Amino acid sequence: MTARTDHMTYWPDMDILDSTMLEEVLSYRDSFDNNAYTAEDVRTAMRKQNLGVHDFMSLLSTAALPFLEEMAQKAKTVTRRHFGNNIALFTPLYFANYCENYCIYCGFNSHNKIKRAKLSEEELHKECRAIASTGMEEVLMLTGESRHMSDVAYIGGAVKIARQYFRVVGIEIYPVNVDEYKFLHECGADYVTVFQETYNSDKYETLHLEGHKRVFPYRFYAQERAILGGMRGVGFAALLGLDDYQKDAVATAIHAALLQKKYPHAEISLSCPRLRPIINNDKINPKDVDERRLVQIICAYRLFLPYATITVSSRENARFRNNIIKIAATKISAGVCVGIGAHLDESGEEKGDEQFEISDTRSFDEIYRAVKEAGMQPVTSDYIFV
Repeated sequence: MTARTDHMTYWPDMDILDSTMLEEVLSYRDSFDNNAYTAEDVRTAMRKQNLGVHDFMSLLSTAALPFLEEMAQKAKTVTRRHFGNNIALFTPLYFANYCENYCIYCGFNSHNKIKRAKLSEEELHKECRAIASTGMEEVLMLTGESRHMSDVAYIGGAVKIARQYFRVVGIEIYPVNVDEYKFLHECGADYVTVFQETYNSDKYETLHLEGHKRVFPYRFYAQERAILGGMRGVGFAALLGLDDYQKDAVATAIHAALLQKKYPHAEISLSCPRLRPIINNDKINPKDVDERRLVQIICAYRLFLPYATITVSSRENARFRNNIIKIAATKISAGVCVGIGAHLDESGEEKGDEQFEISDTRSFDEIYRAVKEAGMQPVTSDYIFV
């Protein structure tokens, strides 16, 4: 396939769902007009217990910035009501970085000259043992997007190995079909996270030049296919800074809300990643999304979706994460290494290069203590298996 392939057309091997959710989400995204909201709209939204779409949009608008402290206080109250003081901890396990996509902002992209690797079964066992020895009980397994080098059978085998060491296993891989998600769930995967990157389909086309990922609607429906495949939970995110962050935040939350309404049993989570520098390109950074605006997005997410897990990764620095868990975030990563096989030996030497630079390099123990010092309760697993 070439860069000229239509990004809205499915490839022959891709499942197509009978759904109009994509059109509905894009309609909401396109309808957002930052200048249409006033301080009174924000005050009205803040008085409500259950927010409508218009209320949510007003909290994402520039008009809401003067109310940020009030939003944070209400978000804190809502978070404590539904989650108590619990902060879930997990770590990512990158086990392959081969990729067939050409995404211009990603360190794994197929045109970037980096050290490529994937872990063998023996190395996966060693990596899992090293992570589990820290006390971690939840792992998010990640690969580059290469069906050729990291096929579904290989990923399923990796999940089976991880399941021997961890109580909760998530996957963040290339989108697959319903039967493939079913297979991965049977291997032991509990949830699936997929970043749409940007919900602006025109901008998406200019950012994703080659590979399966270029097909915008197939990626959009990944979470629904995962639920149909039996996954317990699904995660959503836009990569904030790729395009208009307010419109992408609108689309992310409404996408999650519509899927929650359609599948009430599914566990819904939102991530709030900002762009980070990558190998061979240190100029990639968030567009118009400073920390204040990031707090605004997170608080708006919480007030619109009170029950959703909100994850803030090590893309953000320690100071920010120490504070946001007191307000609205309910899940953070710890002991993070984004290279391939970084836990294999004590030197931390990686077999393969990382996807992006992280900001918070603290160990699991350091973050566990920081959560406790913040008056919160670190939780390594909230599931009991009988």
